[in-house]
Amino acid sequence: MIDLTGKRAFVCGSTQGIGKASAMILAQQGASITLAARNEETLKEVLKELPTNVNQKHDYIVADFNQPEQLKKSVETYLSGGNEFHILLNNSGGPPGGEIVNAKTEDFIQTFQRHLICNHILTQLLVPGMKKNKYGRIINIISTSVKEPIKGLGVSNTIRASVASWAKTMSFELAPFGITVNNVLPGSTETVRIEEIIKNISAKSGKTPEAAKADMISRVPAGRFATADEIAYAVAFLASPEASYINGINLPVDGGRTGCL
Repeated sequence: MIDLTGKRAFVCGSTQGIGKASAMILAQQGASITLAARNEETLKEVLKELPTNVNQKHDYIVADFNQPEQLKKSVETYLSGGNEFHILLNNSGGPPGGEIVNAKTEDFIQTFQRHLICNHILTQLLVPGMKKNKYGRIINIISTSVKEPIKGLGVSNTIRASVASWAKTMSFELAPFGITVNNVLPGSTETVRIEEIIKNISAKSGKTPEAAKADMISRVPAGRFATADEIAYAVAFLASPEASYINGINLPVDGGRTGCL
């Protein structure tokens, strides 16, 4: 059984979908959670739901990943109170779909800031505490597009790949300090994001949303989409002491959809 008692986790995008599921499951395993998202009312609601089976104390921080400098200042202020973390889950919603040839320059810049720059800011701020404790798990929620670019997600494919390369480079540098850096690559998962993708496909193809969803499912050997919890359990394992020798990997959690090794 995974035991994260005594560990603190900073969980981004934690008011819905994979982020929320990860916060819940990490808390079930004994971790103390700091939720991070931009909607304070929703943060308060999720905070009330977090398990406290080993008397953990959870909290939250309001953070807008569209404003990297504001994020940095907010987290610096929070850490000045002596808070240290063992686990960082970098997770943020992807950009709208669309063909790459039609993407605007600002679309790439905004997405790069939201994902890679914010990931980098948080890592730089939290790594000193991890080094001090000789324990760190940096886990990035990316996409299977890292292995196989997905048609119609031009900006996302581009930026997700840059995050994967950043993470691999970071894994080399932090391993001597007992810190691992890994990426979880979710396949199609039952979240608000997949609903948006299905609507977009439906609008462009003329298929009904139901037909578009069925077509997507037909490409998954498991014959269904993932639940957010199934992604979160992979996160919990990578966050655990048992995963101490797993470093610098891209882990697809996709029901077997990704065709490459």
